[in-house]
Amino acid sequence: MTTTTVQNPTKTNNAAPAKAQKNYGKIVLTLHNCLLPESTFKETPSQADGLDIETETDLRILGCEMIQTAGILLKLPQVAMATGQMYLQRFYYSKSFVRYPMETTAMGSIYLASKVEEKPCRIRDVINVFHHIKQVRAQKPITPLIVDQNYIELKNQVIKAERRILKELGFCVHVKHPHKLIVVYLQLLQYEKNKQLMQMAWNYMNDALRTDVFMRFPPETIACACIYLTSRKIGLPLPNNPHWFLLFKVTEEDIRDVCLKILHLYKRSKVNPEELDGKVDGLRKIYQANKYIQAQKEREAKIEEKKAESPTASTSKDSKRDSKKDKSPKTPPLSSKYHGSHKKRERRSRSPYDRKRDYSNKRHKSRSRDREVDRSRERRLDDKRSRLSSRKYDDYDRSKARDRDDKRKH
Repeated sequence: MTTTTVQNPTKTNNAAPAKAQKNYGKIVLTLHNCLLPESTFKETPSQADGLDIETETDLRILGCEMIQTAGILLKLPQVAMATGQMYLQRFYYSKSFVRYPMETTAMGSIYLASKVEEKPCRIRDVINVFHHIKQVRAQKPITPLIVDQNYIELKNQVIKAERRILKELGFCVHVKHPHKLIVVYLQLLQYEKNKQLMQMAWNYMNDALRTDVFMRFPPETIACACIYLTSRKIGLPLPNNPHWFLLFKVTEEDIRDVCLKILHLYKRSKVNPEELDGKVDGLRKIYQANKYIQAQKEREAKIEEKKAESPTASTSKDSKRDSKKDKSPKTPPLSSKYHGSHKKRERRSRSPYDRKRDYSNKRHKSRSRDREVDRSRERRLDDKRSRLSSRKYDDYDRSKARDRDDKRKH
């Protein structure tokens, strides 16, 4: 991590004092994984919102399992699934499970990981796969997802979750996976032909993604721990004088810590998603209620501040309002039959927009009235013309008939 300081040059002719030095932004350019400090693991945002450690760990395991299953159904490479699980783990060390739903974040994680690992998939496929996993997990009949308003809202939530993950990770999406390191280390130890050792170490690596070891230790330590654990499991001796992991600059203490984290994962009971959802929903309701109460208090505090800033204006307004209330209404006219509930109408100031709208309405009414008058006048004229023309035709027909009769007589 390097900082650059630049001092603005000052001219000797001017007597102005030199400006202070400016510390510009600190930028870290590295290909190593982002490791979190120990203080981050002691109190996470989820624990600050009232979630206990066991429930938080179960939610992390459940989210990683869903990403792994979805990646298999989407036919993504293992690297993309591992990247998505690491995004999920890192995100929830800066945000809370109570405020951001785990399932939506898992969708956004695998959707982003597929892009980063150059195996992009459609967001519709991701939503359909998670819908299928949810139905299988609840042992419900498999039904296709209906494309309606709920689907559109869920799609928008996944897109927002992806952006939120990018923001919280600081757009640092590069991940160095230990999977390749296992192959390289076994080649150096001349055990690359031992398929059992290779496969079991690979499996331990995939299971370690559900723990927080990738946030605590570099990938070299995790790769050595997986090989160490596998060799102990199958009873395969490895060089110990000196120890083989010293070649890769890894200590035995770190290896044992990683092994204990992985083995502790297998001792945990099976996760019940319904219980976890119930706990999180209860805490979410409490959080929303507290948020509403806090917003109301802030609103009241702002109103009190405004009143304190202008006490004279508020008192004058109150006195005017009280004087208006105290004034007795005018006496009604003599006929109480029609004016029993007579009250003075208060004058209300109207905006220029309202005045313009009323004027346009009146103008429109007057124009329509003029049009109706013109139309009625035209109708009358047309009727008069038609009557005159009908009389002319009638006279003409009578004269013709008279001439015809005269000719017959003669």
